[in-house]
Amino acid sequence: MGALDEGHFNVELENGVNIGGCVELGFEGGESESPAIEDAVRVLLLGLGEDINREGIRKTPLRVAKALREGTRGYRQKAKDIVHSALFPEVGLEYRVGHAGGAGGLVVVRDLDLFSYCESCLLPFQVKCHVGYVPSGQRVVGLSKLSRVADVFAKRLQDPQRLANDVCKALQHGIKPAGVAVVLQCSHIHFPNFEAAFLDSNHQGWIKLLVTSGSGVFEDEKADVWADFLSLLQFRGINMVNMHPNSSVDQSWCPSHSFPKIAPANLAMMSAVGSILQSLGEDPLRKELVGTPARFVTWLMNFKNCNLEMNLNGLVRKRRDSLKPNGDVRRGEEHFCSELNLSFWSQCEHHLLPFHGVVHIGYYCAEGVISIGRSLLQSIVHFYGFKLQVQERMTRQIAETASSLLGEDVMVVVEANHTCMISRGIEKFGSNTATIAVLGQFSTDSTARAKFLQSIPSSCQPGV
Repeated sequence: MGALDEGHFNVELENGVNIGGCVELGFEGGESESPAIEDAVRVLLLGLGEDINREGIRKTPLRVAKALREGTRGYRQKAKDIVHSALFPEVGLEYRVGHAGGAGGLVVVRDLDLFSYCESCLLPFQVKCHVGYVPSGQRVVGLSKLSRVADVFAKRLQDPQRLANDVCKALQHGIKPAGVAVVLQCSHIHFPNFEAAFLDSNHQGWIKLLVTSGSGVFEDEKADVWADFLSLLQFRGINMVNMHPNSSVDQSWCPSHSFPKIAPANLAMMSAVGSILQSLGEDPLRKELVGTPARFVTWLMNFKNCNLEMNLNGLVRKRRDSLKPNGDVRRGEEHFCSELNLSFWSQCEHHLLPFHGVVHIGYYCAEGVISIGRSLLQSIVHFYGFKLQVQERMTRQIAETASSLLGEDVMVVVEANHTCMISRGIEKFGSNTATIAVLGQFSTDSTARAKFLQSIPSSCQPGV
């Protein structure tokens, strides 16, 4: 079976697909633009009060530039280059006769995992993409090309509805089917600001949105072919009640639009973000991007290194006194305690991308000693979370500080979802990272460690 070679089709795609005036954007300058991004990232790090020569930070500008270039490679790709050689002849019934498989029957590819950068705040958002089309002209397209075309448009600064429309229109123009349907399940990380994190312990970590786009026979949202397509998606647990038809999506779905108003953002940092947008091939003056630098800087300043000191000295001394009852305390006079599911939000210092999850703290407490309470432990977690961090260091810092309050027998487990695991070349969706720090009895007693680990719920990621 060979690919179709249709001159008129090739000519129609030669100049790319025209969606909204400028979908197939060019990219000038190639790799030479990366130094401009690196310089801009250094400005952002300095604005956060960081030492750009510190180990762990020194190569962050290079890593961020590489990740951004990879995550927006769609600006340097064209859908026509993907579809061009992937159309194949397939004899079958035409759509006007009925559905019989092959050409004329509904084709659906489900559960395509994608990510895109939100044009409002520059944070990545996750996408579960479902594409369907009804072939015509006795030809079909290679199934993998549906995923690749969707990825071309996902790897740009986007919002959900425009992404769905871009994919739908590109496939309609490229394949020339009877119709195309696209359904996107989008999840945007919803970070609280520093103050809100302390006030709202039940903060939900994700904003979710379901959007659709249709062309040809799918233009009528009440058409029978839509019902067939959606029935196939229901096998994947999609709730149709929450579906947003084309053009009905609130443009402020991004949580950055609800950020509280603070002091004017650092102008140098805002200019740096504008430079990044331009280096990626975007127009910083495009109306959807005008407010993006301010929103991104407002979010980033949550992690400013203010060199704040936790005033724990008096509390630590008081706690140490309470941990010294009359006489020696035997293990039999201590009891096991734990605080589970302490939420945290942080920023990876290697890629300037968010990671978040939960912290579990286990410890042994002498009989008669009053526990310090969950709220203080949560405050310790937030203090070490709202920084440029790495998960391993944060785990150790929480354990060491907790041990000064709870006694030497402390174990800490941190479970986290890292955005950098989905928004770079590896794209490992659904991965989760766990780190452990053990002090005192936990470092030598495997039974104590097992007891604590078995007490941790199997599913405890907040807001996912």
